[in-house]
Amino acid sequence: MTTASLTSGLVAVRPEAESAPVVRGEVTKTEDSKMGATTHTDKAAAAPAKADDSVSFDTHLGNFVRKVIPPLLGFALVIGVWALVAMKSADFPGPGKTWDAAVVLFSDPFYSNGPNDQGIGWNILSSLKRVAIGFGVAALVGIPLGFIIGRFAFMNSMLEPIISILRPVSPLAWLPIGLMVFKAADPASTWTIFICSIWPMILNTAQGVQRVPQDYLNVARVLNLSEFKIITKILFPSVLPYMLTGIRLSIGTAWLVIVAAEMLTGGVGIGFWVWDEWNNLKVEHIIIAIFVIGIVGLLLEQLLLLIARRFSYGAN
Repeated sequence: MTTASLTSGLVAVRPEAESAPVVRGEVTKTEDSKMGATTHTDKAAAAPAKADDSVSFDTHLGNFVRKVIPPLLGFALVIGVWALVAMKSADFPGPGKTWDAAVVLFSDPFYSNGPNDQGIGWNILSSLKRVAIGFGVAALVGIPLGFIIGRFAFMNSMLEPIISILRPVSPLAWLPIGLMVFKAADPASTWTIFICSIWPMILNTAQGVQRVPQDYLNVARVLNLSEFKIITKILFPSVLPYMLTGIRLSIGTAWLVIVAAEMLTGGVGIGFWVWDEWNNLKVEHIIIAIFVIGIVGLLLEQLLLLIARRFSYGAN
């Protein structure tokens, strides 16, 4: 009984011992299959990354094409119409002739052969100097005046009728007044820039002050803040976007007006240069000046837009 029991026990044990390698083999195969599955999973995971990179590249390429192609088509359309007009008129220069003249013109933009014969570079700088002086004085006067009008109802009621009457007047109508007062063309042109630049600054700044939430001002009264702290800590940060909008509108108007003012006053400046080239019958130079005036105006506006975004709360 004991031997049989032991034998049967041995017999019962031996299949388990023999089957152990088989189990280990199955485990090994299972692990291999898991490793293989993991490898395939990693490859499958890597594939979408490459696909995402491809999609991202296609998206950037599509955005680039949508931004670049339409402007290029627009310029091509303008040049095509320009070439057709030049073909119909012998006196009107075409794109090729204008390009050749521009190459010669910009090969030496800062030459000087006397006060009435200077390169286009000096004329642009002279116009920018007049705009900067007139625009700067307008900012020093217009922005504080806008704060006063927006802050105090009495000043608003007193100055609003005057501004409403003077604002629609053409800036060139003020040019004879400037010539009479200053007795010189250069300050008269700067005076004209001052007049045309000041109105957008006053109106936009005043509107920004009037749109400051009343709760802010009530808190300032509770804290017994001085008027200086109310302006610097509460009004100025809130009004800054409106003020920058007024400045951007003013610089565009100033650059627009300076050309017309210089045509009437003479001297050195891009407006005078255009009129002088017309007297010399150099129409291609006038076309070049038109592009230059537009590019400079665009750069000034983009610079102010960049500054406005820098100080905008939404940009942070």
